[in-house]
Amino acid sequence: MDRKIISTGALIGMVAIILGAFGAHALKKVLDAEQLITFETGVRYQMYHGLFLILIGTLTSLPEKTKKKIYFLTVTGVLLFSGSIYLLATNSLSSFDFKTIGFVTPIGGLLLILAWGALLLNYFNKKS
Repeated sequence: MDRKIISTGALIGMVAIILGAFGAHALKKVLDAEQLITFETGVRYQMYHGLFLILIGTLTSLPEKTKKKIYFLTVTGVLLFSGSIYLLATNSLSSFDFKTIGFVTPIGGLLLILAWGALLLNYFNKKS
């Protein structure tokens, strides 16, 4: 499981760098400043959580069940949170109104919070 978690974290980080470069260069020409800031927020949170997964994959003291839970929460959270932010930030470039799916952004954020909470809860429940 550790290999899967670390490789997923690395992939999420790599895609964040690609999207960040795409936003800084290609989207800079077609989006306004506020839309670019929104897009960058998605990139930043995606990168944070890619690194978070790499950390989770390297923690030997974390039970496998907790790692799986954190993995699921983080990957789903990134897809919903950052994914919806990317779509909302580039909404003006599409004929589809992505504001109709904007409700998934806070759901994704909640999943990311729960992933961190699972790590914190494991730490407090650990007998030293």
